[in-house]
Amino acid sequence: MNPLTLRHLSYGVYTVTTYDRKNSRLTGCIANSIMQITSSPATLALSINHDNYTNGCIKEHGILAVSILSERTDGQVLSLGFTSGRDADKFASLPYDLVQDLPVPKGCMAYLICKVMDRMEASTHTVFLAEILDAQVLLDEPPMTYAYYHQVRKGVAPKNAPTYLPEPAQEKKAVWKCSVCGYLYEGEPPFEELGEDYVCPVCGAPKSKFTPQ
Repeated sequence: MNPLTLRHLSYGVYTVTTYDRKNSRLTGCIANSIMQITSSPATLALSINHDNYTNGCIKEHGILAVSILSERTDGQVLSLGFTSGRDADKFASLPYDLVQDLPVPKGCMAYLICKVMDRMEASTHTVFLAEILDAQVLLDEPPMTYAYYHQVRKGVAPKNAPTYLPEPAQEKKAVWKCSVCGYLYEGEPPFEELGEDYVCPVCGAPKSKFTPQ
């Protein structure tokens, strides 16, 4: 089997947010495996890795918000996928609006508020079935696809992502890696010649967060 075939399946890029009852705070993660499976009632299926702290919070709280990212969504929102809610308050510095007591990050083009109805446990992920209770469009902008995230924003898939595949081997170049989100800079001009105001195009981290590989 050629695993690269799977990269031709289409996905979006979303935040999935909920409430962390243990720490009495908001939490969430980035997801790409979300799809509508019925229209009446309108129901979503979404896949969240067992290792994601958000997984357990969804199981306990039972209500979640799916926010659809646009192509122009700030990279700070994408950083939700590269830190753990076990270790940090993800919304301490991330701008958001509260919708039915759930966070919708600023810059998202739409949101859906959902109630978990059922779930299925796969080997590495939980597939949640959730009924849509409310949905609104916020911005008239094109949604960010997973292909756009990879090809234009040059984002990488975290290892917990259901679609994660190791990157194929390439010719060695001078590469600098963002320690926050894993973005690799290997373009022109050389990294050392970039201005000190350079920030990661995926998560917005400053130049000081990059390390040579």
